[in-house]
Amino acid sequence: MNDTETKGFAYKTARVISIIFHPLLIPVYGMVIILTAPTLYNFIPFDVKKILVLIMLVLDILLPLSLLPFFIHRNMISSWEITERKDRNIPLIISTMCYITTTYIFFRFPIPYFLKTYILAITFISLVSAVINFCWKISLHSVAAGALLALVMILSLKMYTPLIWFLIPVIIAGGLTMSSRLKLNLHNPAEVWIGYFTGVAGFSFVWMIF
Repeated sequence: MNDTETKGFAYKTARVISIIFHPLLIPVYGMVIILTAPTLYNFIPFDVKKILVLIMLVLDILLPLSLLPFFIHRNMISSWEITERKDRNIPLIISTMCYITTTYIFFRFPIPYFLKTYILAITFISLVSAVINFCWKISLHSVAAGALLALVMILSLKMYTPLIWFLIPVIIAGGLTMSSRLKLNLHNPAEVWIGYFTGVAGFSFVWMIF
């Protein structure tokens, strides 16, 4: 494999990683971790788990994605990838509103408070990211990766359960995600690292308050 092929493979790999660990998908991954980790939440009835995940899939992934064609048609964003900072403002606001709706629904369900606080933390991080994006381009992929790391650590501490087999993959996934954003030249190191620590700090802040 020559240098050109190697660079092409690395670029394609970075794109795949960016898609797998897209910010819209991370909250669902986090919910799956909570519901499958060896803690008390693993004993929640399967039907309840299915409903919670389905709500997040519809409201927090499918709904925002379904609006992208409209945004492009109205010239509100310039591309499907939404790489420009100014293009992210409206999608971030929409995503935050979707998370607020999900939070409202979750708080009306008779489910463990940990799950309610989780979606509240996601909503807070989305709001913070939207505010930051108005003046500076932060890496949303990194924010999501940082939040996922904070979730696993907090879940482990709250449940007094060593979740090493969840923590290691999350750390590796975060490193791959951050590297992919740099490889694609979509962010600089400052945007990536500040995004990561914003995710960790923002998520942890909500848990300190609630």
